Amino acid sequence: MGSSYEFSRNENKDVSLQELRDRLAEFARVRDWEQYHSPRNLLLALVGEVGELSEIFQWKGEVARGLPNWSSDDKEHLGEELSDVLLYLIQLADVCGVDLGQAALSKIAKNGRKYPVTNQTPAAASTN
Repeated sequence: MGSSYEFSRNENKDVSLQELRDRLAEFARVRDWEQYHSPRNLLLALVGEVGELSEIFQWKGEVARGLPNWSSDDKEHLGEELSDVLLYLIQLADVCGVDLGQAALSKIAKNGRKYPVTNQTPAAASTN
């Protein structure tokens, strides 16, 4: 049987940031990688992964929502790169002592105050 950080895909289960953080911490701990996970190193790794994610879209032009013209292999690759970005972001927040979930909720609320809802849609406003 595998370690606690191994798991199978469960289509019906939402995964929390806390669960991902805990699994990442265990993954690094059992490999003795914590010594390399400084904020700087994690940020640089995150930037590298964002670059890899960008490469997927680099020469595709605009793509439709849901990526209807992409192959399953292309979508799987995209999922892997998005996951790399997410996982490094979670680790960076963790080593910096930032509760990423609460920070995101606070930012959404702040953006709501900064950009209040108006009665006009952007399309309607542009025709007036």
